[in-house]
Amino acid sequence: MIGPAYWDLEPGVVRARAAEAVAGLTACRVCPRLCDVNRLDDRWSACKTGRYAVVSSCFPHFGEEDCLRGWNGSGTIFFAHCNLRCVFCQNYDISQAIRAGRSLAGATPEELAAMMLGLQREGCHNINLVTPEHVVPQVLEALAVAIDRGLNLPIVYNTSAYDSLESLALLDGIVDIYMPDFKYWSADRSGRYLAAPDYAEVARAAIREMHRQVGPLRVSADGLAVRGVLLRHLVMPGALDDTRLILNWVATELGPDTYVNLMDQYRPAGKVGSDRYRELNRRLTPRELAAARGIARELGVTRLDGRRASPVPSWQTAARDA
Repeated sequence: MIGPAYWDLEPGVVRARAAEAVAGLTACRVCPRLCDVNRLDDRWSACKTGRYAVVSSCFPHFGEEDCLRGWNGSGTIFFAHCNLRCVFCQNYDISQAIRAGRSLAGATPEELAAMMLGLQREGCHNINLVTPEHVVPQVLEALAVAIDRGLNLPIVYNTSAYDSLESLALLDGIVDIYMPDFKYWSADRSGRYLAAPDYAEVARAAIREMHRQVGPLRVSADGLAVRGVLLRHLVMPGALDDTRLILNWVATELGPDTYVNLMDQYRPAGKVGSDRYRELNRRLTPRELAAARGIARELGVTRLDGRRASPVPSWQTAARDA
């Protein structure tokens, strides 16, 4: 049996890295936004998150890839206030909007650790950290507590790939499964739709580092992800040229054995209803998805994710995802 990566670290390493990361919050450069604000004083800028991480939801997720959800679910902790500004975000209300009067109080390390241990007691196969790019110090603080209290699940880092190399270095040997989403290749599209013209450049560097740390995805005999990179690409309307460039980079830089989920879940959401983004105000066509898969096969990227039916009723999955 392969245990979680952090079992192989010397005692005290996670706590020491947490202390180093938290100290850096005095002039925050946790993510590529490089805001330099003092988050220890509960100030915030792009990520709208002060001293403590804000958790939107925490539950066993049955909507993830089969190798993550298994039969008991992936233990998902969804952090609010993403560091990107995707105009099409399906979770816009928790990732970008701050409603008047909404509390910005976050979870302490002990509270976040308790969530992890609670998901472990529920039988989840892993701890799945969703949009953690801006809260790496807070995650490390909580992991130090949770590991001391008996956490023994692998860690999934579920990210947009808009991550700093400094944060990823602190996670080396702690994260088991990196799950980056490579959204766009074009700087123009990244600037227009993500408010991050440097997105693709940052994502390439981040994903290379993730792959250096954990390699291609390995799956156990019972079908569960053990360690490695699981790369997601949400196929976007009218952007098959970006899909080709991303998959070509995956094949040449990471290798054709990279596990890729070509996602067809895009639907208009967030700000897409406005005239400014009318080109995105439609669903993906079957022809576009078929073309994306054809591009992958042409480039030799054939280790593509496939789905079986969800082990829980669809209404229950929808309720958990709400």
